[in-house]
Amino acid sequence: MAERKKKTFESSLARLEEIVKAMESGDAMLDESLSLYEEGVKLIQFCTKALDDAEQKVKILQKGEEGALVEVDFIKTEGSAQ
Repeated sequence: MAERKKKTFESSLARLEEIVKAMESGDAMLDESLSLYEEGVKLIQFCTKALDDAEQKVKILQKGEEGALVEVDFIKTEGSAQ
């Protein structure tokens, strides 16, 4: 049985770049292009989920109303003037 590599964001992004180059070259036949496209869509979904999960983990410390430090989701403070 072949050893299976763990899929990471970085390896998925690298493979996606390979797919884009192969499709842009125009050398692939229609069936191969469709297969590459489908693989690319799956990789995009994986990468998007990985980024969304990472974003959920990002927290910042901000002073609360009473001056105590409060953990706040990064996305809620993004673009606010504080």
